[in-house]
Amino acid sequence: MKTHFVHCEWDDEAKVWYVAHSTVPGLATEATEPAELLAKLRTMIPELLELNAGGEAAARDVPVELLWQGQQRFTLHTA
Repeated sequence: MKTHFVHCEWDDEAKVWYVAHSTVPGLATEATEPAELLAKLRTMIPELLELNAGGEAAARDVPVELLWQGQQRFTLHTA
């Protein structure tokens, strides 16, 4: 069974997490919090995979590998 990949990144300017790359055809969404984005992905991914299967998809679990990437800055307090 094919594993699908979804790479999510943080857009610091827009202040949202978004789908940067995906093997799920047509997947594009964003959210302000990772939990909100994950909730959207749990709904959208099965819907898109069913649509792209042309109605021939049987109910089954589909593996999806999620990668979250963002950058942070930390302040060092030196004496």
